[in-house]
Amino acid sequence: MDTNVLLQMKNIHKTFPGVYALKAVDFELRAGEVHAILGENGAGKSTLIKVLGGIYTADQGEIYIEGKKVDIKSVKDAQENGIAIIHQELVLAPYMTVAENIFLGREPMKGKFVNTTKMYEDAQELIDIYGVNIDAKTLVRNLTIAQQQMVEIIKAISYNSKILVMDEPTSSISDKEVKFLFEIMRTLTAKGVGIIYISHRMSELAEVCDRVTVMRDGSCIGTKVVKETTNDELISMMVGRELKNYYTRDYQEDGEVILKCENISDHKMVKSASFEVKKGEIVGFAGLVGAGRSELMKCIFGLTKRFSGDIYIEGKKVEIKSPYDAIKHGIALVPEDRKAEGLFLVQSVRFNTTIEVLNEFIKGIAVNRQKEDEITQEYIDLMSTKTPSMEQPIEKLSGGNQQKVMIGRWLATSPKILILDEPTRGIDVGAKSEIYAIMNNLVKSGMSIIMISSEMPEIINMSDRIYVMCDGKITGCLGHEEVTQEKIMKLAVK
Repeated sequence: MDTNVLLQMKNIHKTFPGVYALKAVDFELRAGEVHAILGENGAGKSTLIKVLGGIYTADQGEIYIEGKKVDIKSVKDAQENGIAIIHQELVLAPYMTVAENIFLGREPMKGKFVNTTKMYEDAQELIDIYGVNIDAKTLVRNLTIAQQQMVEIIKAISYNSKILVMDEPTSSISDKEVKFLFEIMRTLTAKGVGIIYISHRMSELAEVCDRVTVMRDGSCIGTKVVKETTNDELISMMVGRELKNYYTRDYQEDGEVILKCENISDHKMVKSASFEVKKGEIVGFAGLVGAGRSELMKCIFGLTKRFSGDIYIEGKKVEIKSPYDAIKHGIALVPEDRKAEGLFLVQSVRFNTTIEVLNEFIKGIAVNRQKEDEITQEYIDLMSTKTPSMEQPIEKLSGGNQQKVMIGRWLATSPKILILDEPTRGIDVGAKSEIYAIMNNLVKSGMSIIMISSEMPEIINMSDRIYVMCDGKITGCLGHEEVTQEKIMKLAVK
């Protein structure tokens, strides 16, 4: 065996009632490498990682660490074998300090009491080694998402982990923070740590990964050296076919102005922002995290208070003081964080689809269940949502299908203007392609879309025009024929 091989997972099988989640999966991680795992939602990535982390027990198969066969049946087993997993949903205790989180359950003791002085000193030393600007005595709830992620990484390192798993680590942090994260990853790999990296962002592979393994339908399709493959080849491996027209966009003649916003301000993040949207176009909003894009849209939708500025729809000035007002005037908003701000996770697909149009099938105390079913089925069909039934709890669907239900819910309100905030965050390439095609069909039918996106290729390839924001202000507007990534970045830091 190659002495550089840190981890081997051989012939891993895992089944759940009615589902074959993993089928004879082989995976290898070398010391000092970043090895990406790609695949659509439901491909088996999370299940494989949970088997490695002791959350699930494999039905069949073997795991070797540094050539030695190990038996991992619990999270404690995984930790004792040098495995640490940083999940996409961070699991820190918000009302405890950074140091308390790092050493939770293994605090340094002085007799019968916790040696708080040593705990804070040891935590701060670890933080400083990796150049993170955080005070160990700070409450976790007062940290940014990026800082919390760094605490998770330091906590994992403090176990002297040899194998570090990162699940979608860049989904909620800025480009500057992503660069810092990559620097820490390089520091770790230089020390021989092996990193398993799960991400839907293809653009990150070349920057930080050495090899990539593609999974599909619970099976390992193949492993490639990142420098020796292309995104098109990887996408084809993921979806089992060549994805032609990944970005589906048919540009049309300019329509009439349907939405005009003048000098919008919320006296916090948004400062005198003016823009317009024409009928049948996709208007992109680009900018760094914290530029004020989401805040501007929440202000227009009536979720936050607008202190100044005017909104015109089809040339007529309108007053929007609440989401109810916005919906009445034909505006719909699909929020950035679908789980926290949009979905009723324990409720069914039916409930989540029809919650905004109750008046269409409820009259007094009478519920027209047939009408509710018809509405639900219409948007399941329109969005090509994959669900066993409309009674399926939405938390059981993949991220891409959850997003389709969210979009379908707002389409049911028959909007003229659809605001999509990070419409493809955390979903796989196949589902992204389907959502792009849906967006294209919607604007061809005359709807107008405002799209906020932090993914440069997405916003460049899907938008008719792109407004760029910096520090709460709109710093410029670029047409789709002139836009480049460099031009967007210049305006984003203006």
